Amino acid sequence: MTTRLTVAQALVRFLAAQYTERDGVRQRLIGATWGIFGHGNVAGLGQALVEYADEMPYHQGRNEQSMVHAAVGYARQSNRLSTHAVTTSIGPGATNLVTGAALATINHLPVLLLPGDTFATRAADPVLQQLEVPYAGDVSVNDALRPVSRYFDRVTRPEALIPAALQAMRVLTDPVGTGAVTLALPQDVQAEAYDWPDAFFAERTWSVRRPGADPAELAEAVTAIRAAKRPLLIAGGGVHHSRAEEALAEFAAATGIPVASTQAGKGSLRHDHPQDVGGVGHTGTATADELARTADLVIGVGTRYTDFTTASHTLFGHGDVRFLNLNIAPYDAHKLAGLPLVADARSGLQELTQALGLHAHRVADAYVAEYGEDKERWEQRVDACYEAEEPDVRPTQPQVLGALDAIVDESDVIINAAGSLPGDLHKLWRARSRDQYHLEYGYSCMGYEIPAAIGVKLAAPDRPVWALVGDGTYLMMPTEIVTAVQEGIAIKILLIQNHGYASIGGLSEETGGERYGTAYRYRAEDGTFTGAPLPVDLAANVASLGMRVLRAKTVQDLRAALAEARAADTPTCVYVETQTADTVSGAPPAQAWWDVPVAETATRASAVKARELYERHVSTRRRHL
Repeated sequence: MTTRLTVAQALVRFLAAQYTERDGVRQRLIGATWGIFGHGNVAGLGQALVEYADEMPYHQGRNEQSMVHAAVGYARQSNRLSTHAVTTSIGPGATNLVTGAALATINHLPVLLLPGDTFATRAADPVLQQLEVPYAGDVSVNDALRPVSRYFDRVTRPEALIPAALQAMRVLTDPVGTGAVTLALPQDVQAEAYDWPDAFFAERTWSVRRPGADPAELAEAVTAIRAAKRPLLIAGGGVHHSRAEEALAEFAAATGIPVASTQAGKGSLRHDHPQDVGGVGHTGTATADELARTADLVIGVGTRYTDFTTASHTLFGHGDVRFLNLNIAPYDAHKLAGLPLVADARSGLQELTQALGLHAHRVADAYVAEYGEDKERWEQRVDACYEAEEPDVRPTQPQVLGALDAIVDESDVIINAAGSLPGDLHKLWRARSRDQYHLEYGYSCMGYEIPAAIGVKLAAPDRPVWALVGDGTYLMMPTEIVTAVQEGIAIKILLIQNHGYASIGGLSEETGGERYGTAYRYRAEDGTFTGAPLPVDLAANVASLGMRVLRAKTVQDLRAALAEARAADTPTCVYVETQTADTVSGAPPAQAWWDVPVAETATRASAVKARELYERHVSTRRRHL
């Protein structure tokens, strides 16, 4: 039996019938479609979404990049088991997807991209917004999505949709290979009719696997752990993707091995778990970084070992340090010449706990006491950063976080991606639940926070969802505030005004750049941007987009505004100007280095001094072979 439909109609019906299943729980794979319509998709996918509105929910976006961010936020909150599709027209609508696609792929988060494309028949050539390439007739701007997609196909014939759609679902549900999936859809093909086999529209369930460890690799891992005197476990984002938090807690409690976390892995243990020692690396805690420097075995679970985690390969300083990498991706399991344990994070941790439990393995009590005391000292530093002795003055950025910390519980979700906030949050935030700490730091994309908050709220409608945004990030992409207002999505925005790119300003100063071009100020007589702060009223801008705004001038105001925003059932923004406009945050300084190359030759004293310090740090870099 067949049904005659257009390609776009067939695709929408197909997507509505796709499901995932893991651990006996079944849910829709494509929960909704975001779209901005133009001539490249309005008569194809636009018409199809109207035709099947009862089967495929639709969200109206304002910027193509931000629609991808919203889909990614939804996917992460859904444990990568459900995501959204995003459709755009050809031309700038399609190329606006590239940044979002890169973010999704780098973070291993699934999203389906459906950009319109030029005519497959080339009947109208060149069509409006078409890129003409003299050396290749089959290239369009959509080809820019190839390197940032885990799977890419261009559907130039109706019947080609069947294998392309099936391959797209395979990749979206692959725990190793997931990321952005792009199906480029020529606008004429979208509207073309075809007799589709009815089996194409039957419900299909994609099983998300949990592979266990190879017995030989498991045995080698157990031997390595039992031989270690100062082991340290680093929890990455793979712990969350696998829902391995409980298995990790059991492993840590049984062995006494301390657990540090990457930006993506923070919250793998609650902040008050005895084995949790906080963030690790350049933005980590002193406790975790000192353990990393002296560890003789580093157990990486679900981490990619980015330069922020390894302090650009200067952190792990023990002369005989070894690495054991539990990761579902073989590529990551073999990093740093480590012993690979290729398995799902939950399965692998459960198998390790069981194998070690046979011999009642546990680290020395003295080691547990050492890091426990260090952890307590760090918590006292956090308290000092959060405390505001004078409630009637502007808060510092850590005091802003302290005020938020005081009102949230385990149900709140905190979203951030870029600026000075990620460093402060990684060092200071006390994660109360497995998914409270939502930092996008694989791509660290300014503009992610607000649309991602919408996606998270759609996935978890009963939870308070906060987008923490600096002024630089806000000006990049505030547009989806309109979407939140339109659909009554009660996200909460904490907008912090510090008059510029505070994080990069600090980095510029450290590397000899003298904060050049990082402040939001008037141009001074010497040509630099060192004049008075610009008279930009971001709170008024938020209000002009339809969102309720609560202005806080002091610490006391801030506490009241945050509590009011948390209780609100409509989209609400808390706006606050921080006290330290010319410094990064006032939080504890970096506890480990990060390699940002400094000019090798320069005449300005700041750059010369920065280079001298840079060379000292570089000399400590190691190749772990």
